[in-house]
Amino acid sequence: MLFDWSNLHYLGITMKKLDPSSYPTGPGVYLMKDSAGLILYIGKAKNLRARLRTYFVPGGDGRAQIPLLMAKVVAIEVILTDTEKEALLLENNLIKQHRPRYNIDLRDDKTYVSVRLDPREEFPALQVVRLVHNDGALYFGPYASAGAIRQTLKEIYRIFPLRHSRIERCRLRGRPCLFHQIGQCSAPCHGKITVADYAHLVRGVVALLSGRDPEVLQLLGQRMTEAAATMNFEEAARLRDQIRAIERSVERQSVADLGGGDQDILGFKRDGGEVEVALLFVRQGKLLGKRSWSVEWRLDIDELISDFLRQYYGSGVIIPDQILLPEPLEDASLLADWLSELRGSKVQIATPKQGDKRRMVLLACRNAEDDKRQRGSKKEARVKVLDEIRQRFYLPELPRRIECFDISNIQGAHAVGSMAVLLEGEAAPKEYRRYKIKTVEGADDYASLTEVLRRRLERGQSEGNLPQMILIDGGKGQLGVLAAVVAEFGLGPSIGIAGIAKSRIVANVRGKAVEKSEERFFVPGRKNPISLRNGSPILYMLERLRDETHRFAITYHRKLRSKATLRSSLEDIPGVGPARRTALLKYFGSLKQIRAASLEELRALPGLPERLARQIHQALHSEK
Repeated sequence: MLFDWSNLHYLGITMKKLDPSSYPTGPGVYLMKDSAGLILYIGKAKNLRARLRTYFVPGGDGRAQIPLLMAKVVAIEVILTDTEKEALLLENNLIKQHRPRYNIDLRDDKTYVSVRLDPREEFPALQVVRLVHNDGALYFGPYASAGAIRQTLKEIYRIFPLRHSRIERCRLRGRPCLFHQIGQCSAPCHGKITVADYAHLVRGVVALLSGRDPEVLQLLGQRMTEAAATMNFEEAARLRDQIRAIERSVERQSVADLGGGDQDILGFKRDGGEVEVALLFVRQGKLLGKRSWSVEWRLDIDELISDFLRQYYGSGVIIPDQILLPEPLEDASLLADWLSELRGSKVQIATPKQGDKRRMVLLACRNAEDDKRQRGSKKEARVKVLDEIRQRFYLPELPRRIECFDISNIQGAHAVGSMAVLLEGEAAPKEYRRYKIKTVEGADDYASLTEVLRRRLERGQSEGNLPQMILIDGGKGQLGVLAAVVAEFGLGPSIGIAGIAKSRIVANVRGKAVEKSEERFFVPGRKNPISLRNGSPILYMLERLRDETHRFAITYHRKLRSKATLRSSLEDIPGVGPARRTALLKYFGSLKQIRAASLEELRALPGLPERLARQIHQALHSEK
């Protein structure tokens, strides 16, 4: 929802001169800040004066973290809005911008995907996507594993052979692709199926992905009977095989009759300052999957659930017809309106008291409790490994944040640096960073590494976000560079450093056969490397971090090379100068989109002659 931001009013109120009556009584957002001006917490309220007054009740208001929060707050900035919905939208934007420490942070290393199908296309296709948009297309999911859903789609293609690739690309071929030859594509690009027959396939796919298996089986059964009645036994046999494939491969767990539609069911388990949140995904009365988060939270559960719903459903995921909660929310109707606008259709937020829906909410809470227990045991194991790392590498403190750096280039071209991060022993992809080398020319890994480390530590010092350990991919030479840069910033006593060198191939004692040596770890002040036992948890954790850093660097390096190759390809096309390249980039948004554009899409670019559009399309597609 859009509204007039010019009507907002900003009020700064300091704690030292606090007068509860000075707060406005209207709706708005409040920002709590510390002495350095850093925003600690952002909240919204229908009545700012009443809401903020609860923070200053003598002895606190019973919430364990309020005294800890208020001990750091020295100023509160208030932003007035016209309505409570405007306050909700503004709060969302400000939390995304500032990411305050005391607001919920949904860190999750899992990748969830959805399946997209646009029924408005003449020949719709299935796409695996990571973000959901209100674009008129149909979305199914979410699914926890991209690999698993792609395997499921292979089975669907055998039953309903939709197209796999872009129509324009397929029509460039002289004959249908291999998928058509093995019966997994109906080849609409070459006229092998009519629009009406293809629409039958699409309806079957939609019903299947929506969980309406009986409807699909009934439809195929009717078509099989009709084919047999007209003595089209080959078609009848094909439909019979499709029915058997569905019954064999698409088996889902029916959990309850929740009144139709799709539901997300939330449960939680609170334990001191941590809360485990679990979300069950039920589609057409069938449990599709589960997702869980562990968050630090000592404020009201009402605030936690409200913040969770806004952050999760505002991140581009599928929004269901109904969201079931274990406890009622004060702003449930407001959130339901907001979610309805995001989804484009009505969304209901409910707190069931009895029946199947209540049973499912209790099931979600039991899942949260079990996830909490499992996560706790894993966390204890990770802390134990981190403590072993501290001892083996002579670190000044427990390495709760470990960063690893790597440099990638080919003969000095497109040199890049990468940083992967472990937080509490777990990979933290949101903390990863890529560095395009700016000051070094040619293949000089040491100079490139120096630049990357300086940029990282300079920013880390300014933001107060430094690691307890830095691991470098390399031996003594790279470690020397790391030690020099850390000393340059005066961080030697507080940051432990080490280098990990790849294993070597060495001769055995007889000098004939060869053996692979163990990974070697170098630390300052020690001549011989540290060797870790093969299969040890320490070695496994640090090797995975090194490999992740290397993968991240290689991926970025390939991306830059691909961009440079395409840019070079554009430069080689007669008639495409700097102005044309700029216009193409502005119109399509990226170099990748230019390469993927069809001839019709290129023709649509204002001011691009027909002849030049054909030249660009032919030049870019002839490289594939």
